Amino acid sequence: MRNVQYSQNILKTRTGRVKEAPAARKPHPPPKFDLERAVAIIEGKLKNTSETTAYPVLVMLSGLPGTGKSYLARKLCEQEPFVVIESDFVRKTLFNPPTYSARESALVHKVCHTLIDRLLKRGLRVIFDATNLVEFQREYVYRLADRNGAKLVIVQTVAPEEVVRERLDKRTKARDVHDISDADWSVYARMKRRQQPIGRPHLVVDTSKDVDEAVRKIMRVIQK
Repeated sequence: MRNVQYSQNILKTRTGRVKEAPAARKPHPPPKFDLERAVAIIEGKLKNTSETTAYPVLVMLSGLPGTGKSYLARKLCEQEPFVVIESDFVRKTLFNPPTYSARESALVHKVCHTLIDRLLKRGLRVIFDATNLVEFQREYVYRLADRNGAKLVIVQTVAPEEVVRERLDKRTKARDVHDISDADWSVYARMKRRQQPIGRPHLVVDTSKDVDEAVRKIMRVIQK
């Protein structure tokens, strides 16, 4: 019997003829978006985009995973019709499932920043719900508020680590309907090492306590 010879993509049959071996199936590539298409997809899903006010407002949330940013955003929306730009929502809408690659994250941030800029130009009140842990990334958001004449309110969310760990453990076992983040304790620990001090005046809210008074304080700052 003649030997059958194999190479990476070519095999020799018994007749001596050479033919290509079947190519291995490649995984489906992630979707490709240009910026305008991605922005349009997200903008079509936003709420309260017609609720213009006397002056634009940007509430920028900053905090580690599990510290209650999205919870605080929902509490603020009970007081005023804010447009919420949530980075986790943007990511999960554009990429399903997300890979959290640098390229993917860059597009998510660009979409968020573009939407914030356009919404502020229209005189809307916006909440930016993202970790916003690094100062040079926050500085870009500061400039968005400044150039649009928007009132900027920076709020850092915190909570004791045992509370955060309990929240993140619950997330992996029984996800809350409002919680779309994939971050677990290992992500928290990694991101904590990157966290930098906030370079502008800001409020600090401990979400392990009753946040109603903090919400009232934030609203007073907005309305000054």
